[in-house]
Amino acid sequence: MRGLLFFFKRFVNPASDTAADRSPPLGARAELLAGIRAELPLQLGIVPFGLIFGVLGLAAGLPIWAIIAMSVIMLGGSSQMVFVQLWAVAAPFSVIGTTVGVVNLRHLLYSADMAPYLSSLSWRWKCLLSYLLTDEAYMVAARRFRDGPATPARHWYLLGTGLTLWTGWVSSTIVGVLVGRAIPESWSLEFSIPLTFIALLVLSVRRKSELCAAIAAGAAALALQSLPHKLWILAAAAIGMAVGLLVHRWSGEK
Repeated sequence: MRGLLFFFKRFVNPASDTAADRSPPLGARAELLAGIRAELPLQLGIVPFGLIFGVLGLAAGLPIWAIIAMSVIMLGGSSQMVFVQLWAVAAPFSVIGTTVGVVNLRHLLYSADMAPYLSSLSWRWKCLLSYLLTDEAYMVAARRFRDGPATPARHWYLLGTGLTLWTGWVSSTIVGVLVGRAIPESWSLEFSIPLTFIALLVLSVRRKSELCAAIAAGAAALALQSLPHKLWILAAAAIGMAVGLLVHRWSGEK
């Protein structure tokens, strides 16, 4: 009975991500499993997201192989969604490239934040982890790196979060292009997309400047919906960053 209780606490029902961060495992295997467990709840939003992308890709006229290749190579749900939506309305290639590029600029911020923690790794590890450094994987791993002790194998935690997200995203994309059209519209799976990013936003906002940036970007996105070619995405991102920077400087945050 004691052994079963230990197994339940250790593998099935960890108290929370923050609890795992306070007392992280030391070994590579244990760090990997901890990262997988921390990322699994987010698959509730990732899987419907991937299904929707598969369906939208087909509706936009993209071949199946291209849709799947985008999920494997780009591995960026929001940028992929923007791409297929702009492709569907025959937006100019300059607009598509600029919009997708700006949306993906957030990965530079992720890399800059994680670089101090991963600087001692080999270039092979850095290449692998940079490929897996997506929104959801970063948000979960960043808390572990920031709040947990600097254990030698902590990069395996990021590997666990990244591999879990990669598996869920690519597999759900494949299912989406194969059976997505059979999913009833009444299920409203597209609602999972904003819910996923709202959940990530709530977990990541810790400063006044970040909160102000999120509010300003959200308000701008709603107010500028009438802009052509979905340029409200670029405008809202720029406004959010500007407001966050101003509040950061005025408030004297570290």
